[in-house]
This record gives sequence, structure tokens and C-alpha cells, in this order.
Amino acid sequence: MDWIRCFEEGLCQMDVTLMKEVLKYINFRDSSFCIAVIAIIFSPLFWNVVARWEHRTRTLSKLFGSPSLACYCLGFIIILLNVYRSHSMTVAMRLQARWDLMERTDVFYVGVALMVLGTVLVVGSFLRLGFTGTFLGDYFGILMEEKVTCFPFNVLENPMYWGSTANYLGLALIGASPVGLVLTAIVAVVYKVAIRIEGPFTEQIYLERSQRRKLQ
Repeated sequence: MDWIRCFEEGLCQMDVTLMKEVLKYINFRDSSFCIAVIAIIFSPLFWNVVARWEHRTRTLSKLFGSPSLACYCLGFIIILLNVYRSHSMTVAMRLQARWDLMERTDVFYVGVALMVLGTVLVVGSFLRLGFTGTFLGDYFGILMEEKVTCFPFNVLENPMYWGSTANYLGLALIGASPVGLVLTAIVAVVYKVAIRIEGPFTEQIYLERSQRRKLQ
């Protein structure tokens, strides 16, 4: 119907206008922004490349003497990379302009709520998976006996990734930071790509284990 089409066109125009307004406050050539983008992209790229290499060669397990110790070492490096990513995003938000339109109490409290939600998802996911389950233990041969289906995995898939994204979005809203919104969008896109890469590979690992058990 014509009125629906007009409504959709109006929403699209509003989105474009809003995006143009956000982009006016961002200096894409600023070094802090570039460093934050590199940190966002590098972290999942690094852990996927290293974990797949380990799965194929078992080099880290041999080097450290056990799969568990190798997984803990990689997990510690991933934590450091994520800390640096968060730091670089915070620096970019602090150095770049704030947006007056976001300097509102309701926006602030939405940001707080998102950070609480994100923390619940991240911590809940970690408690369910444990350290090796969280930090790619599957790639080291440390497999879980069954798929985790309780909270927060019964609410959404990949709660660790989306909880982390919610935290960054909440931080951007609290800081009234347009660059924070853009960086959070980049985080979401990178995580989406990581999920598409990791999901089928992890399923294949468990399928291979199932096939081995049937042959025993």
C-alpha cells in the first residue's frame, strides 16, 4: 500500500539523515580511531588463525607439554588483546567529539542498562563454558561432553560476543560518543564474520569426534 511505502521511505530517509549527523562528529583520520579499528579487527583474526593452526598441527600443545596449558596461554593472550581493544576504543571516544543530542539522562540510563545486560551475558557465558570452553579449547582437543543449552545460551546464540557488543554500545551511549557508535558497529560486523567462520568449524570438530566414537 502507498502509505506503507511512504512510511518505509520515511524511515530510510531518517536513518540516512541520522547517520550523516553522526558521521559529522567523527575524524576518521585520527590515529586513535585507526588504532581502535585495527585492534578490533586483529583480535578475532589472531585467535582464529592461531587456533586453527593448533588444531591442524598441535604445535602449541607439544610446545607447552599439554593441550590445557597451551589453551590457557592462548586464552591469556586473547584477554590481553581484548583489554587493549577496549582501551583503544575508550581512548578514541575520549579524544573525539561528543554529540549534544546524546547528552541526555535517558540515553545515559539506556547505556547503563546495556552494560549490565552485556556483563550478565559475558559472565554467564564464561561460567557455563569455563575457561577452556570460552577460549577455544575445542581447537586444542578439549571438547565438552554436550552442548550448553541453559542460560544465557537459551536466550541467544554466542552470548559472549553479543554481550561484549552490548557493553561497547552502552559505553558509547554513556559517553555520548558518535565514534563509539561507529566502533561498536565495527565490533558487531567483525563478530558476525567470526561467528560465520567459527561456527561450522567447531561443528565439524564435534562431528569428527562423534564419528570416531561410532567406530570404536
